[in-house]
Amino acid sequence: MRESGYGERTYQWIVNGFAVMLIGGLTGYMLAPKPSNSVARAAAATAAATPLVDEGALRAYRDILSGDPKNLQAAVNAGNLLYDAQRYVEAIPYYQQAVALNSSDINVSTDLGTALWYSGRADEALAQYAHSLSIDADHPQTLFNVGVVKADGKRDFAGAIAAWEQLLATHPEYPNAATARQRIADAKAQAR
Repeated sequence: MRESGYGERTYQWIVNGFAVMLIGGLTGYMLAPKPSNSVARAAAATAAATPLVDEGALRAYRDILSGDPKNLQAAVNAGNLLYDAQRYVEAIPYYQQAVALNSSDINVSTDLGTALWYSGRADEALAQYAHSLSIDADHPQTLFNVGVVKADGKRDFAGAIAAWEQLLATHPEYPNAATARQRIADAKAQAR
């Protein structure tokens, strides 16, 4: 009999303890400060807007390059993965490696220039774009980007206008021609 009474009291203590913990946890959750809706929305938007890298694929390209540093495609692919995830600073060395292996690939050269620009290195971006334009003086994406860096990074509105006008003259069908025209108008207004 005594054992039975002791067991019931122990059981009651366990149940009561669990109930107190549950109530305390719920109370703490309900009383804890919550982020405002705007903060929560901003955090969610930032998380959704930042693309993720396929870390497995990136690791595979890094492994390839550690065994074969002259593997052009692995360098380009690693750079592209990081660029697409807006991790520009990390993309730069892979693009530099790719350009060193094949200096005539205008698209990789231009991507390197853009990664440099997005990393806050306007002068280096323009130097890289100059290399791209030495390959093809009328490369449309490079001309557009030169205009952006000259206007936004260097406040060289005349240089930006010249790049965009060359773009429109050589590629009137450029997909972002309307944007280039608007940027020309904006640069002319700012140059005054």
